[in-house]
Amino acid sequence: MTDVLIFDLDNTLYSRERDLFSLIDRRINLYMSDVLGIAKEAVDGLRRRYWSDYGVTLGGLIRHHGVDPEDYLDYVHDVDIAARLGQDPQLLQALVASPLRKVVFTNASSEYARRVLACLGVEACFDGIFDIRIASFLPKPYPEPYRKVLDRLGVAGERCVMVEDTLKNLKTAKELGMETVWVGPEGETPPFVDHRVASAAQVPAIY
Repeated sequence: MTDVLIFDLDNTLYSRERDLFSLIDRRINLYMSDVLGIAKEAVDGLRRRYWSDYGVTLGGLIRHHGVDPEDYLDYVHDVDIAARLGQDPQLLQALVASPLRKVVFTNASSEYARRVLACLGVEACFDGIFDIRIASFLPKPYPEPYRKVLDRLGVAGERCVMVEDTLKNLKTAKELGMETVWVGPEGETPPFVDHRVASAAQVPAIY
């Protein structure tokens, strides 16, 4: 029995083609070069290394540059969301029709997540937002933030569905007992994915 639908935020609740993350991507580069003083030609290589070692750029910046994570989150999420997103009546209708509890679980900040949900017109559909702070800035796909989310929800993994565009994040969810839905392109579906959909609006119909 499913009790909770756990949705990722970026490129999951809205289409990747909206390209909102490119705005954040530019802000991350600016933070590293303009705020931290890292040479611009070194930024890309450092970001790739930090993504590989820590799952997100922030992990490496905290460990190697002493960055204040709150300052970083405020800076990189200071983007014009409305320039890329708008109201999504189809998603709203689908979420309202589902009797299940719905939450957001994101590697971004909750403040940014609320702005995205408000722009899409679906903020009232969600009971909560779990962000990068849930496990002291340790991101998905590490299992610790998932366990923290389940603990806060007070439910077992087997009673949850994880909806994501990123396969490695779904793999961890599956390992913790969750059912998994991949918002992804057509093609081969990995064995740890239970359903593949073209958009998040299709998810409530499955459950």
